[in-house]
Amino acid sequence: MDDIAATERTTYDVAILGSGMAGSLLAAILARQGTKVLLLDGGSHPRFAIGESTIPYTLVTLRTLAERYDVPEISALASFTETTKALGPRFGVKRHFGFLLHHENTPQNPREVNEFNTPPQLLHEAAHYFRQDVDAYLFQVAAKYGTTVRQNFFVDDVDFDGSGVTLSGRNGEYRARYVVDASGFRSPLADKFDLREETTRFKHHSRSMWNHMLNVTPTDRLFDHLADHLRPPVPWYEGTVHHMFERGWAWVIAFDNNKWSTNPLCSVGMTVDPRVYPKIPGMSAAEDFARLAAPFPDIARQYEGAIPTREWISTDRLQYSSKTTIGDRWMLLSHAAGFIDPLFSRGLSNTTEAINVLAYRLLRAVKDDDFSAERFRYVDRLQQSQLDANDELVNAAFISWADYGLWSAIFRIWGWGANAGVYRLQDALTKFRKDGREEHFLNLEDAPNPGLYWPDHDGFAGLHDLMVKQTDAVEAGTTSGPEAADVLYEEIERANYVPKHLGFAEREVRFINPNPKKLYKMVRWAAKEGDPEVARLLTGNAREAIKAKLRGGKLF
Repeated sequence: MDDIAATERTTYDVAILGSGMAGSLLAAILARQGTKVLLLDGGSHPRFAIGESTIPYTLVTLRTLAERYDVPEISALASFTETTKALGPRFGVKRHFGFLLHHENTPQNPREVNEFNTPPQLLHEAAHYFRQDVDAYLFQVAAKYGTTVRQNFFVDDVDFDGSGVTLSGRNGEYRARYVVDASGFRSPLADKFDLREETTRFKHHSRSMWNHMLNVTPTDRLFDHLADHLRPPVPWYEGTVHHMFERGWAWVIAFDNNKWSTNPLCSVGMTVDPRVYPKIPGMSAAEDFARLAAPFPDIARQYEGAIPTREWISTDRLQYSSKTTIGDRWMLLSHAAGFIDPLFSRGLSNTTEAINVLAYRLLRAVKDDDFSAERFRYVDRLQQSQLDANDELVNAAFISWADYGLWSAIFRIWGWGANAGVYRLQDALTKFRKDGREEHFLNLEDAPNPGLYWPDHDGFAGLHDLMVKQTDAVEAGTTSGPEAADVLYEEIERANYVPKHLGFAEREVRFINPNPKKLYKMVRWAAKEGDPEVARLLTGNAREAIKAKLRGGKLF
């Protein structure tokens, strides 16, 4: 391979740095559409990676990528059943988002929990990705469609001239017309162009540590003593578990939580504010994790006796940002551009959404031989806005964990916004399936707040801003958590753009558990009393869901 690299004289249309999920997805799409693609990586597959929790927004975007760009293999990642069938029984099932708030030196209060269950009437079950298998699968799909792949190729220099870019390494050099850097934090392009903001603009502060472990106690066993009415409708361990405490949280992402799985591992990790929980010099990551879990008896019990299967990974502050993500003949994609926090599982959804708008533009740039930065201006706006909006949401959540009522309001704002975004995406995909017209996806880009999951609704944007204002005031000490919660709930309960009857607007509801009766009442409310756009999204998707059910399938 060294000789091939040293003597190759091919000029590729697009070179992609990094063959993780982002790079391989993009490579597969471009190659399938006839683009000459080079995919370079300093490592090789299979390999450990995190970003394992999927959400409905990610799954609908994956279906969009599969159908819009004619790469059916991508749709295999859009449900637990399809992923298990295509890649093998190595994945966890994700039937809900589960949140449990903890306080130091006291058992977890079962009335300070929330669970949002994805409605089985509409949605395929999501998966916990075993990323080494997912990434290797997509890498192979990219190669299948004609991508030239080079593993263990370290890029030492990136040189641009008027007609393209030369990528040099110890094993030779390659030539391309355009380069996408999907390599993550250690981005060669970010280094070359000094793109990192020296002090990131983001408000949120967190550091993290994580591992894959054996013998993690299933979450539900911690609460065997509870009465049935205090238990969630779906077992905790069958979804993504978030153990929250003031200025921090720990995750439990199980791969062994279903009868089909042959994978005994569970992904565990913790993310904390380093201003409150600084690293202790000389302390290992394993010791740090145990130290942080110890004050919370039910968190510590879940991990007691668990066996790590690899070296712990520990970070300093996670947040980083870039001044821009585009330039003439180059761009930073996904985690090469910036990162916030794994809370709410936005990393994969941001990635797939960015690829959807980037691929369309790249295919046309290749055809027109015009790779100017201006053609990709919207991609930069989207990526920067995604990071900014997620920064505000996660920062608000970290502040809220000092008061369950405030957290409960933020849980609802996040939950409904994410779901409205799913309905909006699915509406465009449904229209595309009927007539194959690109305009349905392009119309989604005409939105004033592209960083939000629901980017074209002024009322929801105002609710998001109110959430930020109130939590900032709590942090500044100018209002209390309960007072801020009251302000947010007043707006949630008043707003005709937040559905009633499902639990989003009902303060006393801890478990949002859609069933046919609740969904019917919500749709009927939307038609009679709801915001017209909410009514359109809910009734339209309900109608398509019924049709899909009659065909023996599901809508999303």
